[in-house]
Amino acid sequence: MNIFRRLTHRQTVRDAALSLFRRGLARGKKHNRQGAMEDYSAVIDMPDAPADVRAMALYNRGLLHAGQKRLLNATDDLQAILAMEAAPHDVKSAAGKTLDRIHRQQGIPNASPADTAGPT
Repeated sequence: MNIFRRLTHRQTVRDAALSLFRRGLARGKKHNRQGAMEDYSAVIDMPDAPADVRAMALYNRGLLHAGQKRLLNATDDLQAILAMEAAPHDVKSAAGKTLDRIHRQQGIPNASPADTAGPT
């Protein structure tokens, strides 16, 4: 993008969120886990971030937590995705599978969200 276009281009909230998310991906590929974590957290903390970008940031941050053996944090991020109505199905599915894997590794019985929802 040329300099003039950059100066006149108004960045939307989606653009800003995607930019941070992509930078987090790039930092993660370079093994800069702290930088990636900061970028994903910035997306998650954006008040108007689109649900799909927020869900992807939560998922990737959850994976970083899991990789660093911070399983409570990982579980919190993955469960937050499952609780999001607007999260994309593929992200929810991946979060559920990852959460199940963490539970199996920790010897925690598998409990689906329907099992923990209480009486209907």
